[in-house]
Amino acid sequence: MDIQSFLFPKHEVSYLTTSATMKDALDKLEGCHYTAIPILDEDGLYYGTLSEGDLLWKMRATPGLDFDTMHEIPIVSIKKRMKVECVAIGAELDDMLALAADQNFVPVVDDERVFLGIIRRKDIIEYYTRNITD
Repeated sequence: MDIQSFLFPKHEVSYLTTSATMKDALDKLEGCHYTAIPILDEDGLYYGTLSEGDLLWKMRATPGLDFDTMHEIPIVSIKKRMKVECVAIGAELDDMLALAADQNFVPVVDDERVFLGIIRRKDIIEYYTRNITD
């Protein structure tokens, strides 16, 4: 079993780009029903992850910010309260599992840090549940 066996590929993952605004992020999160979403730069490199909590804390910390002005806030300016680590596609399975213990998903990148997709903690749990109970 390797990391690639758990990969939910990029073409099936909702993500934002670094040029997105806070409004874009809220709309995308609402549309895909994620609580956190990967951010990629213009070259497809993994930049970070934005959570619903990050958006809420930004609203709380910014006087005058409301739903009508969110389009003015670039997502790269929003402080990320948790650092979501990524894993290389060729890394050891144990490295990915250690990250999945603390993250809902683990972003997967290639050796140049190009985003390939995610590994969802849900899929890991389902896999191990099936194999333990069989």
